[in-house]
Parts: sequence; structure tokens; C-alpha cells
Amino acid sequence: MTVDLAMELCGVRFATPVLSASGTFGYGLETAAVLDPADLGGVVTKGISPLPRKGNPPPRICETAAGMLNSIGLENPGVEWFADEKMPPLRAAGATVVANFFGDDPDEYVSCAAALDKIDGVAALELNISCPNVAHGGMQYGTDPRLAGRLVSACRAVTTKPLWAKLTPNVTDIVAVARACVEAGADALSLINTLSGIGINVRTRRPRLGNLFGGLSGPAIKPVALRMVHQVYAAGLGVPLVGIGGITTGEDALEFILAGASLVQVGTATFSEPTAMLRITDELRQWCRELGAERVGDLVGTLKV
Repeated sequence: MTVDLAMELCGVRFATPVLSASGTFGYGLETAAVLDPADLGGVVTKGISPLPRKGNPPPRICETAAGMLNSIGLENPGVEWFADEKMPPLRAAGATVVANFFGDDPDEYVSCAAALDKIDGVAALELNISCPNVAHGGMQYGTDPRLAGRLVSACRAVTTKPLWAKLTPNVTDIVAVARACVEAGADALSLINTLSGIGINVRTRRPRLGNLFGGLSGPAIKPVALRMVHQVYAAGLGVPLVGIGGITTGEDALEFILAGASLVQVGTATFSEPTAMLRITDELRQWCRELGAERVGDLVGTLKV
């Protein structure tokens, strides 16, 4: 049986629902030797800021029992470099590009959104209000519905491209933040970003990360991510959802789709298997065949509760 995996989100066509997750796959070109970025549903870039950013002190990554902790600190060379160095080859490759962006304060967020709006080939913007590894910006805005709404509204005013808000799980009420973002003009919601955590080296009695705190990702967080996707979908906010968190198989991806996600992003799995997204896509196609679904879109939100 032929299965149609294509999904349309906010006027943008994605060949499959399986995208790379921001911060775990660079700019979609680093693995070009083994993976054509055009073969993915889409490439969500590493976070982009108005000006270059150095990031946090090392060590920045440590392994956990069922995933990893990272404290990169959103290091990147800035939006001008992205426009000049990364977008031309991404356009040439035919990749569907979603640009993840952030700032230290609202003005920087707005400046970056305005700059990305002018870049040909950027299909959508993903507003990062959820990074737990920085002192300013990020989760500072994503944990307060009022601040999140104001920031979404300000960025909405300077771009005509679809605007996704990426939400943090480090809140007591994910639906309240999601609703505030939608009411302020978000076209879609990405959830979730990493959970805040620490690792300790018992021999040295020192933190395993240079910044102490890091973001926990990988299979350990999947049940939390699924719960939050389901909660937001059940709230009926009227915008599509992008599910993120511990996806390593096609079955994992399908769980998110049943819970209400139209697209999914794969992150930590690519550290051990750079081509994981291709395998996950094939497995998802097989699951659709097994369930008798000719279109993956027909399975979105069909969880029976």
C-alpha cells in the first residue's frame, strides 16, 4: 500500500513529518557525506542570534542513563553568517529550512526575526523561548505566559513567515503558556525543549558540565513530552503541533502523531546514528501500512482516551 507521508503546516509542505531538531544537527550540512538534507522532512537549524555568541564553558555534554545532558549555551556565529554561509548551500540542496532563533532580550529576538524574514529559502521561524542553558532569554520568557505572549506578538509584527513557538517543559501549566503564544499570533507550537538537570562526578565532587545546569534530552523525556503534546492538543488551541522528545524509532514518532503532533523532530538519536531520521521515516511508513492509513495526516490526534 502506498502511504502519503507529506504534511502541510502553515502553508509549508513537508515531504515527511520527520525533521531534525534544533541544536542537535548543526545546520543540516555537517552530515552531507552520509545524508542529503533534502531527504528529510525538514531541517530545523541550530539556534541563531543577531550577533555571534560564544556559548558556555566546557565540558558541555555528558551522557546519562537514557539520554544526555547538554549545556552548549546557544553558541553560533550570528544571523548574517547564517545568511551568507549556510543558506546558499541549503537552498541549492533543496532542503526545507526552519530557522530556530533567540536573543538575550526582546529587542534582540525581534531583530533576529526581522533579519530571518528577509532570507530567501527560510520556510518558517521557530522562536526559542525554552532553552534552559542560558542566563538571559530562552526559558526566562517561556515560563511566564504573559512574557511569552508579548515576545511572540513582537516577533509576529516583523515577519510574514510562519512563526512557531518552541515551549519549555519546565513549567507547571504548559497549556497556559501555549494558549498565550497562540493568542499572540504563533502559527504552530513546538514541544518540548529539554528538561533542566545536572550531573555530578562523584570522584571529583564536581559538576559534569561547566555551566552546572544542562538540558536533559533523549528517551528518558519521551513520556513527559508525549503528555504535554496530548495536553496541548486536547486544549483545542487551533494550531498544529510539532512533537519533540526522545524519538528514536518510527513507533516513537507515531506515538507523538497519535497524541496530536503533525510533525516530529529527532535530536539526541542522531548523535549515535546520524541517519536515524531516514530509518525512523521508513519505520513510520511501515506503521501506517500496518494500521491501514494511506495518509499519515489521518492519524494525527487519533489517540483514544
